[in-house]
Amino acid sequence: MLILASTLVDFFVGQTIYTSKSKKERKRWLWVSVIFNISLLGFFKYYNFFIDSWIDFLSVFGNDVKSTWTLQIILPVGISFYTFQTMSYSLDIYYKRLSPTKNFISFATFVSFFPQLVAGPIERASNLLSQISTKRAFNYTQCTDGLKLILWGLFKKVVIADSIAPIVDDIFANYNDYPASTLIMGVSLFSFQVYGDFSGYSDIAIGTAKLFGIELMSNFKFPNFSRNVAEYWQRWHVSLSTWFRHYVYIPLGGSRVSKLKSIRNIIIIFLVSGFWHGANWTFIVWGGIHAILYIPVFLMGRNRMYMNTVVAENRWLPSLTEITQILLTFFLVTFSRVFFRSQSITDALGFLEQIYSNFYYETYQHPLGYRMIDYFILLGIFVLYEYRIRKDERAPFKFTSKSTRFLIYVLVILGMLLFFDDSIDRSFIYFQF
Repeated sequence: MLILASTLVDFFVGQTIYTSKSKKERKRWLWVSVIFNISLLGFFKYYNFFIDSWIDFLSVFGNDVKSTWTLQIILPVGISFYTFQTMSYSLDIYYKRLSPTKNFISFATFVSFFPQLVAGPIERASNLLSQISTKRAFNYTQCTDGLKLILWGLFKKVVIADSIAPIVDDIFANYNDYPASTLIMGVSLFSFQVYGDFSGYSDIAIGTAKLFGIELMSNFKFPNFSRNVAEYWQRWHVSLSTWFRHYVYIPLGGSRVSKLKSIRNIIIIFLVSGFWHGANWTFIVWGGIHAILYIPVFLMGRNRMYMNTVVAENRWLPSLTEITQILLTFFLVTFSRVFFRSQSITDALGFLEQIYSNFYYETYQHPLGYRMIDYFILLGIFVLYEYRIRKDERAPFKFTSKSTRFLIYVLVILGMLLFFDDSIDRSFIYFQF
């Protein structure tokens, strides 16, 4: 019902904005779309967060307030994604980038297109709606490319993300029992887990859309090879980062205003982005950390330095400088994920304090008794393979030799069979957002 309501409102609002003669009237109808969608998202995702935060604030002043206003709210699947997708439609019409469709079925399909409904990519009407409205014929190459992406996405989910998950869960749940070496390993593995999980879903969604003759936007462009935090955000969750850039950052003035106002805009974007991820102060702090990491890059004029380039673009191997930049960026991003993964600010600070106060090495014992060296070898092969294909995120099996492709297919399928465990419930991490 919620997605239907959002669809009806934005379909009607889009038509009305387009036919409105005055800018004031167009803006008034745009606010109808924005307020409606943000209200939906705010109530179902953030209502209890605001109530609990207000109670915690009052308790600081000695007011003992009972939490009687909280509700048992089930978060609708995909609400963070489809509300942003429908809002982008109204915003594009308002900014005269798009003409509204008169076909409600096409628009409803755009909003609820099942491959990317629950976890993105967050599409734009100019890309997805135009394809839905166009007749498509079967394309063998597009279909096989889609199947390859689905296979690669499943590999990243099952073999990379799900195999690491028990280790990460154990370390974060029992961080007080482990030394710094184990905690650093745990949060580093979480970086690979969340990447394999989320980019794996995106690959599956993009690949499935290809089977229907639909090309979705790329959502991940090998972010683990980023040379600074700005490049990282040009490669990680691209559909969300570009959404905030086009519909929030640029309308605020972007980088065309003074340095001080640009810094303000950067802080707003990252705090809102963090809050979008979940109703928890940990996500807001995570967003704030990324703002702090991004601002020096912006002030040095290096935020666009690596746009449309890849590491070692015309070479086999990266330079020592590039390796240092990649490792530093990975370390900084991974550090921020302590807050992203922790259940509370207290847990995150406790995790970091444990690293500081127990800085020594101790061999970690896998909770299921497996050898850790096997995981490190697996991740090493995975990183090297992604480095090999780093120039085209949509072509994981693009090799001229048929025998090489066949060998890779066999290894990927064998890997999934070996690592698949049906006794473990491993839903995609971003389903919770």
